[in-house]
Amino acid sequence: MRVVFMGTPAFARTILEALVTEGYPVVGVVSQPDRPAGRGRRLTAPPVAELARERGIPLIQPERPQEPAALETLRSWAPDVIVVAAYGRILPPAVLHIPPKGCLNVHASLLPRYRGPSPVAQAILDGVRETGVTIMLMDEGMDTGPVLAQRAVPVHEDDTTGSLMARLAEEGARLLIETLPAWMAGAIDPQPQDASAATYTRLMRKEDGLVDWSQPAERIWRHVRACTPWPGAYTFWNGQLLRLLEVRPLPAPLPPDSLPGDVMLVDGWPAVVAGDGLVCLRRLQLAGRNPVDGQAFVRGQRGFVGSRLGAS
Repeated sequence: MRVVFMGTPAFARTILEALVTEGYPVVGVVSQPDRPAGRGRRLTAPPVAELARERGIPLIQPERPQEPAALETLRSWAPDVIVVAAYGRILPPAVLHIPPKGCLNVHASLLPRYRGPSPVAQAILDGVRETGVTIMLMDEGMDTGPVLAQRAVPVHEDDTTGSLMARLAEEGARLLIETLPAWMAGAIDPQPQDASAATYTRLMRKEDGLVDWSQPAERIWRHVRACTPWPGAYTFWNGQLLRLLEVRPLPAPLPPDSLPGDVMLVDGWPAVVAGDGLVCLRRLQLAGRNPVDGQAFVRGQRGFVGSRLGAS
C-alpha cells in the first residue's frame, strides 16, 4: 500500500504520526506553505510539514494542489490511497481521481453535522455534549462524501477548541488505523450522508473573537472556550485590547441600573454584566502584558472595577 498524506495543523500531525508509527508506507506529504507567525512574523512551517521533514518523508507545499507541478508530483508518487486531515483546501477532481482507492478524509465531527472548516469551535459554541470523528470518502463537495466509519467523543464542560481538538485527533488517528485495512480490502460499504441533516461551519476570523456583553452569560462562556486558542476571545478596556483567557458564568443578582459590560467585584473576582447575568473573569491578559488571574488583575489595575468593557 502506498499512502500520500495531505494536512496542515497539529490535528493533522497527530494523524500522520499514527500512520508512520503503525508502519504505513507514507510516500509523500502535501501541506500548506510556511507562513509568517508570532510577534516577529518569522516564517514558520506548519506542524505536518515539520513532521515530514523530521521523518525524511518527501514533502511539497503548493499554494494550491491543482498547480501543475503539484499534480505531477502527486502522480509520480503513485498512491493507492490519499489520506486527508485538515489540509485547508478543497481538493479538485484532478487530485481526487489520482489514487485508485480514493481520498479518505478524517473530519472532526459526526457528519453530516458541522461540515466545513470549524467543526470543533462550532460544537463548543452550540453547547453540544457530544461530537466525534468521521472517516469519509471524499467527493467534490464540502464534506459531502459517503461515510466509512464514525466514533463519538464527549465534550467536557471545560473543553476549549484546543483541548477538544487534541482528543479528536487521537480518536481520529485510532479510527483511521482501524478503518484503513478494511477499506483497502474492500470490506466496507460507504454509507451516503443524509443531506437534510447537514449543518455547516465557516472559517473563524480574528474579529470573531470580540465578545458581545449583551449576550447571555453562558453563551459568552462558550464563546471564550470556542475561541481558544484561535482567534482568542477579547474585549476592550479604556481603548486597550483585553484578552479573555478563562471565564465562568456567575449565578449572582445583577445590580440595579447596570448595563452589559459593566465591571463589578464579586468575592474578590472581577465580574462583568452580561445579557442575563454575570461573567466572572478568571484569567486575563492586557495587550503587551503577561496573563494573570482576575484577582491579580484587579489589584494591579486601579479603575478596572466600575468601568465598562466594550467593542473599542
